[in-house]
Amino acid sequence: MRGAVLLSGALVLGACSPQSVADSVARRTARTVVLPVVEQYMPGPAAQGVTTCIIDNASAQEINALARDVGVRAGTTTVQNVLAIATRPATIQCLRTSGLPLLPAF
Repeated sequence: MRGAVLLSGALVLGACSPQSVADSVARRTARTVVLPVVEQYMPGPAAQGVTTCIIDNASAQEINALARDVGVRAGTTTVQNVLAIATRPATIQCLRTSGLPLLPAF
């Protein structure tokens, strides 16, 4: 029994590649950048949901670019990037499916 537990633990650890860990960290970091931008347009729970849709529909390059803005107030380019992702058809579909408001077009 103990061998089975050790084997399953090794399989779980093996499933966490350095790349997937890095991607997860970048997504969480980008979320901390996107949320304050979204909160400029709507309050609390709606902002959380809209942020999730934006992060889920951003490319890996966009996630990395957003994550680089952590710890600073979002500038014009960051706000434009967030709004651009928010107005994509897939993001709009996510928002509508979740019953969330749309962000304004720029």
